[in-house]
Amino acid sequence: MKIINYLNYFFVGVPTILFLIGILKDSFLFFGLLSVIMTGLFQVTIGIKMLIDKPNDKFLMAYIIGVLTFFILWFICLITDYENPMFYILISTPPILAIYLSIIIYKKANK
Repeated sequence: MKIINYLNYFFVGVPTILFLIGILKDSFLFFGLLSVIMTGLFQVTIGIKMLIDKPNDKFLMAYIIGVLTFFILWFICLITDYENPMFYILISTPPILAIYLSIIIYKKANK
């Protein structure tokens, strides 16, 4: 679990560093956005794997429900051409989910 914790630090830290460098050089903003996609993919994959290993964990179930809610809202906003006020909830959901799973991973790694 400690390796997953360190990998999570890497996948969350790289976009942050690239965005901070992007303040000085615009080309790094693009790579920061691309690395956010990889962070999301890593976290969803790890979240699903952890839920499969411990199917009764309430915190992991809440994470997966949050991920499913995100994709449902994304689909609804896509249908309504992003004219729906739920779009603002959609924007704030991934960072909240990333922080939430990072806390879960940290707590499990330091048990």
